Amino acid sequence: MKQILYEIINNPQFSEGSAWKRCFFRAGEKILEKDTIGNTLFFLDEGQVRILGGAEIEGNIRITPGLCDLQAGAIFGDICLYGNHRRTATVVALTDVNVIEIRSDMLSVFLDDHPVQGYLFLKALFQIMVLRLELANERIEKLLAWGIKAHDIDKYL
Repeated sequence: MKQILYEIINNPQFSEGSAWKRCFFRAGEKILEKDTIGNTLFFLDEGQVRILGGAEIEGNIRITPGLCDLQAGAIFGDICLYGNHRRTATVVALTDVNVIEIRSDMLSVFLDDHPVQGYLFLKALFQIMVLRLELANERIEKLLAWGIKAHDIDKYL
């Protein structure tokens, strides 16, 4: 993904300032807020971020568990690739980070106009999504098994 994104942002037809911008965040700063509407995706050029979920337990107790940490070369916010969507997680910088924020509408037009790069980008994105889905399924299965055992439900199965 890193190589194809560098090719895209270095293309003169995908200009800095209108199609993408470089942003810097200090360790501890929030980059994205869950449930806000977004229309950009991010490429983590340098640093490390934590993806935080959010849930309410036992009434009004709100928790924000860490779902995963991402290293340089990762993308996030990709749920907004094709249009304005609600952010599904909060993202916080663990270290000082350098991210490239890419406008989804401009990227979509560019990928349509450059089908080879579009194919390579979407292929890499698909591979990332598959890995994320596999990890999510594994976590759900483990949580279900834990819940069944913790609540002694297995005797009813």
